[in-house]
Amino acid sequence: MFILRDLLTPLQEDFPDTKQGQKRKVWFAYTLLAVIVPFTSSITSNLLRALDMLFGLEIQSQRFYTFMGSTTLPWKALWRTIWGLIPAPATEERIMVALDDSINPKTGRKIFGCAHFHNHATKGNQSSYPWSQCILVIGLLKKVKSRWACLPLDFRFYMMQKDIEIRGVNVTRKGKVVPFESKMEQAATMLKEVQEYYQQPVLAVTDSWFGNNGLWAPLNKGADGKFHLLSRMRTNITLYNFAQIRPDEKRPAGRPPKYGDRLGSVDECASRWKEHAQPYTVFLYGKQREVQAYSQSVMVKTMKCPVRVVWVYRKTRYVALMTTDLSLSVEQIIEYYGARWKIESGFKEIKQDIGSSKSQVRNSESVLNHLNFCMMAATLTWIYADRLQRTPDRKYKIRGRSGFAFSDVRRIIAEQALDKNFQSVCPLPVQRPQKSFVKELLRMVA
Repeated sequence: MFILRDLLTPLQEDFPDTKQGQKRKVWFAYTLLAVIVPFTSSITSNLLRALDMLFGLEIQSQRFYTFMGSTTLPWKALWRTIWGLIPAPATEERIMVALDDSINPKTGRKIFGCAHFHNHATKGNQSSYPWSQCILVIGLLKKVKSRWACLPLDFRFYMMQKDIEIRGVNVTRKGKVVPFESKMEQAATMLKEVQEYYQQPVLAVTDSWFGNNGLWAPLNKGADGKFHLLSRMRTNITLYNFAQIRPDEKRPAGRPPKYGDRLGSVDECASRWKEHAQPYTVFLYGKQREVQAYSQSVMVKTMKCPVRVVWVYRKTRYVALMTTDLSLSVEQIIEYYGARWKIESGFKEIKQDIGSSKSQVRNSESVLNHLNFCMMAATLTWIYADRLQRTPDRKYKIRGRSGFAFSDVRRIIAEQALDKNFQSVCPLPVQRPQKSFVKELLRMVA
């Protein structure tokens, strides 16, 4: 209960001291809890019902919908506050940030951010270009009670340039068409803001789509080692040795060569060096596992800088990982990239568990506010878990999985938020007894 108070109070302080601001800070705190409580999907109408039925907070529907579509909620300040609430955000003296994009299918035609985006994970009976939102997300990778977790830090809606050029209703915010930004530009902007806040080196862990010079160039320009990338490599990328220059060698005037002899593609080098692979013990996917891997520092023209490549061999296949941080060990590279999968789990938690994908709000501010609530609720849940004195128990046991789940923490927060004494630490404007069926309802939905 007091953990919730310590988390919600700093967030409420970001609201102004005006009469309207004092009302909204209470609405904000309880709406955030309503998103977390496993009552139902977090569409706006369900949140209003939860505020009334679970917390006894009476708000007229029109006023609540106006609040959810407000243009004045201080989201930038709120996100900076919640960044500061994360306990020990650094891992090995670096901020590890997972970066990826996600498709959020919708049905309405005039929903902000919607277009026909390509979905590479589509199934045979689905459209490859569903009507959806494309959301670019960064999340902090850190261990929470000995398990990896991804805490959302920021997000952007990606919109295609062709839709912006025709000035469609889906790309209009506050009466103005949003300016076009590529995914690389959006990602670089968010990563720079995280680095400026924490003042520590940032390691961006990405898939192969982002692991190239398109993201590396804007990050590395004048950064002086503030940023590094860790990503998977494409198999057709050509690797080069470092340029070898002997002191007595005569060479033409100009800058020294950057690339040495051609080593071959990633696939060719994987076959050549497989016999030199060594066993490594790595904490991967919740267990200590032994893997066969080989490491080599090389030059690649796609990054225009030295990188360390690690080939991780399986029975019949391999995975090639690349990082610009040459100080990372083989074990760290494999473990950190394995932790990247937590951002994929985070997408599932936000879209399905919390229910962001079921929201059908349409105008730009309602869409942004609703997704901000869902993202912040996920981050707050993991911060709460990190501040608990003991590791939560897993309610539904699964063979091979002993660690707690996201839903277990949500259930603990719900029990505390719906306790009869909670309103004494987070008071309502007008207190009203909670409904008697709350505990039974929680038992049914947990």
